[in-house]
Amino acid sequence: MQAESGPGGPIDEPDDESGPQDVIRGALLAPQTLVRAIGSGRRRGADAPQYQRVEVRYVDLKGVRHLQITEFDERQAHTRNALAGPPAAESVDSLLAAPYGNWHVETTDETLRLRYTKKGKSLLHRQGESHEQKTEHDRVKRRALDPAAPFLIELGISDHLGRVKPSRQSKYKQIDEFCKLLAPAVDEALAAGRIPAGRPLHVVDLGCGNAYLTLAAYHLLTAAGHDVRMTGIDRTPAARARNTKRVEALGWQDHLRFVDATIADAELDTPPDVVLALHACDTATDDALARAVGWQAPLVLAAPCCHHDIQKQLKNVEPPAPYGLLTRYGIVRERFADVLTDTLRAAVLRQVGYRVEVVQFVDSEHTPRNLLLRAARTGAPAGPEVRAEYEALAGEWQVKPRLAELVLDLNREAVF
Repeated sequence: MQAESGPGGPIDEPDDESGPQDVIRGALLAPQTLVRAIGSGRRRGADAPQYQRVEVRYVDLKGVRHLQITEFDERQAHTRNALAGPPAAESVDSLLAAPYGNWHVETTDETLRLRYTKKGKSLLHRQGESHEQKTEHDRVKRRALDPAAPFLIELGISDHLGRVKPSRQSKYKQIDEFCKLLAPAVDEALAAGRIPAGRPLHVVDLGCGNAYLTLAAYHLLTAAGHDVRMTGIDRTPAARARNTKRVEALGWQDHLRFVDATIADAELDTPPDVVLALHACDTATDDALARAVGWQAPLVLAAPCCHHDIQKQLKNVEPPAPYGLLTRYGIVRERFADVLTDTLRAAVLRQVGYRVEVVQFVDSEHTPRNLLLRAARTGAPAGPEVRAEYEALAGEWQVKPRLAELVLDLNREAVF
């Protein structure tokens, strides 16, 4: 076992693989001090865990403390409770036996981060930090954003009493669900060492528009204890002026700024750790993903909007047999183009060193544009089969994705 040093100092553990996990186990089985724990990622060389992520905390049910375990797949959360003591210990041992690659654990007086290297070695980092333990059972629907948060009132999403306005329910739901995916993704990137700890977290929102997501992300990450430096990029000067006034009204102007520029031309003082793009229209999403690749951003979350580019290309090609019916009818062609575009985007990102997930981040009743590309930069070189799969799919349909032109065609040697 190796130790990482940081503001909290290095840890001195026995030189065996059980040591770091024993530390994590002890923290998870401390009902008076555990605040929360997150297991995520996949250990190199192992099969993927049954669930993408697991969150653990203690809750009081009818006055009795239980370990609450929430496991997330692509579609929903599955929650179960184990009585503190032997039942909780059995559950914890099962979780630690799963091949999660990272554990992020917060206790009342420190933060623990356990990760596994490419060679299977475990690295444990301990940092002295104070966290508040809350054990009340959350019977209300999980929300990432409090409707009474001042920024929501400033944006006009909530009224002066802190209630979401009926006409803004869908917009609130979109950013709330986006933030539910953002927070654990950042935690995972930090736990895995892809985003360095001990310095400000740099975030950029490309094509930020009215800055709903920009302000939500800044509020969420700051409330989680991160020292955030955020930039919103939009090519509309009026948007920059309007958003800047909102930030000044909230007192966030020292750490949150807006720039009027196109996504392709935007310049940052510091390469971002996290790149966001919510509903950038058509190939603007490709521009955002290409900038993220150029910056080698460790984490990218992009929810595409319309997909006109591939739709137009499909109108002018002969579909491969026997799939002609997929493009005969306009509405079917439009929906198929959506799926094809985002599939090819994910395939391009995989070729340049990213692990990619495509998930639904909000119900379709709130927006039909509800897919999210979540990409984590691992730097691992893609195998030849990744490129072959992409070229076969694009070739069969005779389409040229904009992202491929921006990323692959400029430098075919860019596979990291």
